[in-house]
Amino acid sequence: MKTLLAPWLCLGIALPFVAGGLSGVRPPENQAAAASARGVTTKVVGAANALLATLSAEQRGKVSFEFNGPQRTGWSNLPSGIFERKGLRLGDLTAAQRAAAMALMAAALSPSGYKKINEIMDGDEVLKNAGGGRTGGRPGGGGPPPNDPARGGTPQGVPPGERAGGPPQGGRGGRGGGGGIAFGKDEYYLALLGAPSETTPWLIQFGGHHLAINVTIAGANSAMTPSLPAAQPAKYTLNGQTIRPLGGENDKGFALINALDATQRKQAILDYQVRDLVLGPGNDGKTIQPEGIRASALTPPQQTMLLDIAREWVGILNEEAAAQKMAELKTNLPNTYFAWSGATENGGLAYYRIQGPTVVIEYAPQQGDLDHIHTIYRDPTNDYGGKLVAK
Repeated sequence: MKTLLAPWLCLGIALPFVAGGLSGVRPPENQAAAASARGVTTKVVGAANALLATLSAEQRGKVSFEFNGPQRTGWSNLPSGIFERKGLRLGDLTAAQRAAAMALMAAALSPSGYKKINEIMDGDEVLKNAGGGRTGGRPGGGGPPPNDPARGGTPQGVPPGERAGGPPQGGRGGRGGGGGIAFGKDEYYLALLGAPSETTPWLIQFGGHHLAINVTIAGANSAMTPSLPAAQPAKYTLNGQTIRPLGGENDKGFALINALDATQRKQAILDYQVRDLVLGPGNDGKTIQPEGIRASALTPPQQTMLLDIAREWVGILNEEAAAQKMAELKTNLPNTYFAWSGATENGGLAYYRIQGPTVVIEYAPQQGDLDHIHTIYRDPTNDYGGKLVAK
């Protein structure tokens, strides 16, 4: 299969959701939604400024970057010691500063999204206490021949860790020192690209091992692509509770593949194996040809299940922006595809992809390890808020 630019990308066509049906007419409910979205932006800007007020001049210098500078693509799924992040490290902050940093994330994300990122971070603390990951945080290989990146393979001569995690930086001294690989909740970083503003675009970048969140804010609008929520361990116990940060993503995917009849499964299941993200870190701007079953070939209940899977990623962002994005995905549903590779019984190894005009979602267990999951969420038309900034 060749890497192709889909026709709707070539033409630059955007298919916005219009509630009401008359161009230029905004029903009252849309006016209320717009006011609510503006309120979210005000809240997020306030939280960012509250954080900045707690920082020293040196710390403000560390957290602040140009909006269009190289830091925008300076994110990875790899742990400290393999990948050198820039920004404020949570472990270097006072308790008050750390609380302010997390309050900013809570303002930008939905309650369920904020809960998810904390579960991912808690999982990394579990990983640290267990002595680190069996795979060292490196993404897995396998899948198609190495010279077929369009089908999930690694380009010839490029190690899997570089393809999926971005080029390692700083050797084993991820914080600029000479230490080894580091896991845990202290190893997450926050950066602000551009000044917090209710009118001028800016970006919140937050992440560490198995987590990369990029929230672009442009006026009343916000976007969270590209972002990478992952998990290792995929299941752990904390305070007597069983935690599965990506449990919904796993279970809902298997529920959909098992809801398909034999004819539909034949269309959905790929004729090759995929074991890693195809459009992970370091693959900005790349596109692949849609594969699998088209949503128009699904029954209405199956289409609802597909949208519900996508909501696991879309719903990480604040509820106002997520609702707008879900409406957009519903509008584009006839041109959206669901592809599957691997076992079809829940508990087995399986990769899946949801791909439409304004979304690419991938779910990929690593190196045959069900306890080590990578995912990616992209919008080929709006990564880093490109469409919002152009308005």
